[in-house]
Amino acid sequence: MACQRDVLEIVREDDFVEYFLFSLDNFDEESATQTVLNLKSQVTDLTKKGSENYIWQKDEFVIIPRNTSTMPPIVDNEETLPPHLYGVTHYGENIEDEWFIVHLLVELTKNISGLIARVIDVDGEFLLIEGADHLPSWASPEICDKRVYIYRGEIHIVPPRREREQISLIQALATIRANPDKTRASQEIQDSIKSRLRGYPEKVFELLHQTTAYVPSRVAALLRARPSLIAPAVTAFCHRDPIDTRAMRAMRNFPPETRVMTTVKMTRCQYAMLSQAKYTPDRRTGWQLPSPTSPLYLPHTIGVKLACGFEILVTQAKSPESIEADKGWLRYKQSLTEKGYFKEFLEGSQDYNRLENEAKEYYRTHSCYSQPPLATTVVDLLETIEVDEEGLKKAESSLPPPDDDSWMTISGDDLERMMKERYGARPQTTDITSSLTAFLNNISGLDGVQHPKPSTHAPEVPLRQKRNKKTEETRDDENNRISFDQEAFTCALNNILDFSVPEDSWDLDSDESGMSSYEDEAEMDLSRKKNTKSNSAQLESDSELKQYMDQMDRELQGTTLGQSFIKKKPKGMEDSFSDIESFEPVDIDMNAVRNMLASYEAQVGGPGPATNILGPMGVSLQRH
Repeated sequence: MACQRDVLEIVREDDFVEYFLFSLDNFDEESATQTVLNLKSQVTDLTKKGSENYIWQKDEFVIIPRNTSTMPPIVDNEETLPPHLYGVTHYGENIEDEWFIVHLLVELTKNISGLIARVIDVDGEFLLIEGADHLPSWASPEICDKRVYIYRGEIHIVPPRREREQISLIQALATIRANPDKTRASQEIQDSIKSRLRGYPEKVFELLHQTTAYVPSRVAALLRARPSLIAPAVTAFCHRDPIDTRAMRAMRNFPPETRVMTTVKMTRCQYAMLSQAKYTPDRRTGWQLPSPTSPLYLPHTIGVKLACGFEILVTQAKSPESIEADKGWLRYKQSLTEKGYFKEFLEGSQDYNRLENEAKEYYRTHSCYSQPPLATTVVDLLETIEVDEEGLKKAESSLPPPDDDSWMTISGDDLERMMKERYGARPQTTDITSSLTAFLNNISGLDGVQHPKPSTHAPEVPLRQKRNKKTEETRDDENNRISFDQEAFTCALNNILDFSVPEDSWDLDSDESGMSSYEDEAEMDLSRKKNTKSNSAQLESDSELKQYMDQMDRELQGTTLGQSFIKKKPKGMEDSFSDIESFEPVDIDMNAVRNMLASYEAQVGGPGPATNILGPMGVSLQRH
């Protein structure tokens, strides 16, 4: 059983959303089966009405009864669940399918008395992610597992009774049944979910796009009979493989000679996928495309891609029934191999074949949890529908104009507005130089620097007093073997960043460059320190430092390094430096900011030195 549970986790793709529907009404084991079946009938009728005009990307909203007396119990994380309805939907590239399912669950719990729903995806309780800014302090992914539900159209979170308490699903249902007012989430969390679902059910029509396509007559007839078939056709074309490409060259089921101009409707996601997919049809097949500048080019290319998608579906449905020819099984087996399911057994060995047979059986058994493709539906419809090619030709003169697809192009202002609506206003620009100074003046311990937090309740303790107190505590601790002078360390960092030049270190009569002032800085810093070294050792160290600095000055004199800095005119120093006409002090702040921004630009929005340095200091660099 453990091996089978592992296989189930491996076979599932990351684009799934799972939903569980329970009844809070008390019922005995004898009536459980009938109660769940009645609940299924109610849920099916309501969801059919609510999703009548919705075009799913990959799978539809489908539920099955579980843990009734007519079937073996399902164990979820070592817990046997009560009788319930279960479904899983793969949403592919369209994340909107996931939130439309949440909308359906909200409406179901509003209209069916005693119904409670749980919905999760690969991230777990993803509803909490939407309200992450308003979660209680105890909330964490581990603690929140099995604590989030939808009841009476609202979000309910079962709080823990003690720290880090785990909960079972049965306990959570009982808590909500006993005290729903206590488990109801805060109004801020309710509003965040409502904001994400705003616009439904009218939003269903806003997500659709109607366009004109030049397709074979049989494709036009299929889409008229069942418009939802547009989804598997788009997916099949955009996810084609070399085997599918061979079928596209033949076009035995949808030849281009029978093409007609018709109107097709799909979601915006599907239209974007289809229009942006790169494909050059083989002219030997009979595809003749107009010039790219022609207004007919887009309908022709859309029609070619749709015809190829339907051709792939029919070819897949007519494949041999052997599991070895099942693309789903082949992808599943490849996933098992990558995850190490077959261990180090050689293919064809006895142990390898045993594991492969177990995987095949498990794949067949759990196929009900992953909805099959609609390829067989396409084949069945082709055998029953009548293709009125003449009628389709006559209808070409009265086709409605295609929808404007300018929504695919987003300007910078539109993106800024969307980001503001989704994540709020942009934080105020932070002064980098002042933030660096504040960061260096803050308290630091072994666990890192504490980010300064302004407080209006307690008076601010002077920094030097904090340092002295910290130093005294360190001295009193006999077991602490770490000796660290925070004041000297902070002073050293300030000197490095500020490039401070002592006023008494300038010797304008000297032939050496200004870089030699660093020698004086080093001597001044060294003189402050009390150490036990002899004077001769100190002089020897100073001599070595002077030689090093002199050598560095000679090397820098032959370069243009000094010209690369931004200069500023000194204020109140003209008289002091009147004999040096070319003297212009370096603008330290401007150079630091310029270099930091240049590094941020080079990151191209990704992580890098600028964000890594400034992030812990509380400085956020954002584009305007």
